[in-house]
Amino acid sequence: MQTRTLKSDLLLLVAAFIWGTTFVAQRMGMDHIGPMTYNALRFALGAVTLVPVIWLFRTNDETIGRPRSTRFLFWAGILAGMALFGGASMQQMGLVYTTAGKASFITSLYVALVPIAGMFLGHRCGLPVWAGAALAVAGLYLLSVTESLAIGRGDLLVLAGALFWTVHVLLIDYLAKRANPLHIACIQFLACSALSLPAAVLSEQITLPAIGAATIPILYGGILSAGVAFTLQVVCQRTSPPAHAAIVMSLETVFAALSGYLILHERLTPRDLLGCVLMFTGLMVVQLPLLLGSPAIRKPGPNAPLTAAGRL
Repeated sequence: MQTRTLKSDLLLLVAAFIWGTTFVAQRMGMDHIGPMTYNALRFALGAVTLVPVIWLFRTNDETIGRPRSTRFLFWAGILAGMALFGGASMQQMGLVYTTAGKASFITSLYVALVPIAGMFLGHRCGLPVWAGAALAVAGLYLLSVTESLAIGRGDLLVLAGALFWTVHVLLIDYLAKRANPLHIACIQFLACSALSLPAAVLSEQITLPAIGAATIPILYGGILSAGVAFTLQVVCQRTSPPAHAAIVMSLETVFAALSGYLILHERLTPRDLLGCVLMFTGLMVVQLPLLLGSPAIRKPGPNAPLTAAGRL
């Protein structure tokens, strides 16, 4: 059992690394194409990538998700896809104006927002959640708000995206207990791509040479982030303790900041670094009851993403 847990934790670490470095791929892709074009291609590719995975696990549906009607799966995927479209669009547009590291930390605010929003659904919300949320907001202030009390355009868009990620995580938490999460993911990717495509056609210039130049970032965001990392999460969270998964997948923000520094040569000021530390500390405090095994916080089921449906 310890060997299986260690293996799952290591694979979740790989998923966190992929999600963190995907912020760099997203920024690099937009050197050549617009944000809506990138999302349309990325999520279409993500859906295609999941097809062989779904086929591979076709005989294991009972351990991955309860079988449901085609109609239920369709509407579940559409709803999740709409929330995914909102989060991914805001995040992708925000990355035009802000750094990969900052975008990652601001996006991670949904970890604090999810339990707070869950209060309206009857979930309990203890002191660690409020303390963690306060630390995260303080970190966001240092990271994004200027001396003139203005927040940058990119940071504001990414923050709006975090609200959509909050809705998305709550949806996935509900739906993944009632249907195969891989099936839902495939449909939601298609829905997100279908919503992004007309927005791209209406607002962006799309050319084959530009798409060709962005091929590697598109492949990274589609195959590795949406396909491989999500599959690793769904499979590994069945054997990795929730506390382990929470800690490991929260490291995605660290990977994003490091990869932005090493690959894109992004720099963080001492004020930015302090903001990142406060936000990361806040995320850990929010998950403290889960880490300690407290029954006061309702834990997600074995198939429900803890942090990441939004990291697809």
